[in-house]
Amino acid sequence: MSIFDDDFYSTKVSRRTVRQSRQEDSRFPYRSGERKWSNVRIAFISSFTSAVAATLIFGAVFGGFGSAPGGGGGMGGSTPSGLVATGDPSERAINAAAKVSPAVVSIINEQLFGFGLGGQKLEDDAKEGEGILREAGVGSGVIIKKKDGKAYIVTNYHVVAGAQKVRAVLTNGEIREASVVGEDQITDLAVLAIDDKGIDTVAEVGDSSALRKAEFVMAIGNPLGLGESITMGVVSVIEEVVPVSLNQNGVIDWEQEVIRVDAAINQGNSGGPLIDLNGRVVGINSMKIADFGVESIGYAIPINKAMPVLEELMAQGFVSRPYLGVYTLDLQQYWRQQDMGDLGDLFGEDPEGWLGEEEGSGSGAEDSEGAAEQGKDGEEPDGGEGEAGGTSSDLKLPDNVLAGVIVLEAVGPALKAGLQFNDVIVDFDGHAIGTTMELRKYLYSKKKIGDSIEISYYRDGELKKTKLKLGESVAEE
Repeated sequence: MSIFDDDFYSTKVSRRTVRQSRQEDSRFPYRSGERKWSNVRIAFISSFTSAVAATLIFGAVFGGFGSAPGGGGGMGGSTPSGLVATGDPSERAINAAAKVSPAVVSIINEQLFGFGLGGQKLEDDAKEGEGILREAGVGSGVIIKKKDGKAYIVTNYHVVAGAQKVRAVLTNGEIREASVVGEDQITDLAVLAIDDKGIDTVAEVGDSSALRKAEFVMAIGNPLGLGESITMGVVSVIEEVVPVSLNQNGVIDWEQEVIRVDAAINQGNSGGPLIDLNGRVVGINSMKIADFGVESIGYAIPINKAMPVLEELMAQGFVSRPYLGVYTLDLQQYWRQQDMGDLGDLFGEDPEGWLGEEEGSGSGAEDSEGAAEQGKDGEEPDGGEGEAGGTSSDLKLPDNVLAGVIVLEAVGPALKAGLQFNDVIVDFDGHAIGTTMELRKYLYSKKKIGDSIEISYYRDGELKKTKLKLGESVAEE
């Protein structure tokens, strides 16, 4: 008998023990927690799990399963009738364009031209019998509202500026007469109205503050008058401030907050909608940088900035702003004119011939009476070039005054406060004012109608101050 003959230490298993173990396994087959999986079952479970994971990831990336409410790139909102919701970006773009396109119109600006071949454009105050109406420009617009039998179209101010007659071309080719409800040069926005008969689609207004960098957007319009066009790109900059020449004369007299996109915005796209992949309007196409070596840089007015202006235009036809009542020329521009005049004298030529329209037009091109009716500040009346050019011997300033705004004419509140021709404004309420743009920005962003303002200015080399109460801008007659 060996030391391992005892069953407790022996490695041998008795037959009775084996039978008991098999009986327990048959009653509790998974008691040990170890399942026996076949290769086929393992492959099936792995494939199913991978498919579910891929579907979830695709939906999260492309928005197929929705997104946060109000998100610019999500699938918020209901799907239009006849369109199919999908996570495919190309299908989303097709659906978005189909949703908005019926609300996009072409705008035709007609102005008076002289009779005969090569007839030149007549002045804005010319009567219809003095010439013939011809197409002077084309643009785009989008219908955003229907009320009381009218459909309201949003477009750019510069699309309809100077028009004697405006026409809107619907997507079915029908041409309708349009009336200008209101326009605002400062924001480059205008509202038109047409008969709403047969118009069933109104564009949905989105939320431009929800846009994200690299988000896909589409610009819809009528570029170059060739018919409807849709271009697609991404948001490059959500909020960018760009300098603007309101009168398109090369003089920078305003700044505009815009969305920068790389979708092509060509001539004629102005006034059309910038939409997201939900088919919501997030901007109004406005400008394009067209320079050598610069491609695909377009700008749109954020719809959140535009809507308050548009509501005011639809309500009263103009935007109420504080009104000072001065027509101005930037002091730095005046010095440039003097330098050009010295060069003209040096070469024996008329200084005004050197100045040309760009330099001589100052910060505005409205005539004195018309601008006074509009209540616009910072514009130069007709004849401003000659008056400004003749001030060299009259304009007296200390040597340390290098920036300011020359008063060419004072009307309204400014006239009542005693401001005169050749006064040089340098300060509003303790804030330095060096350009017409700074003058406008201070009035429109810091002041309200009826507020008091203290103006510091130079007259004959002496610093003076005056206080006045700001008036209200009025609509152009």
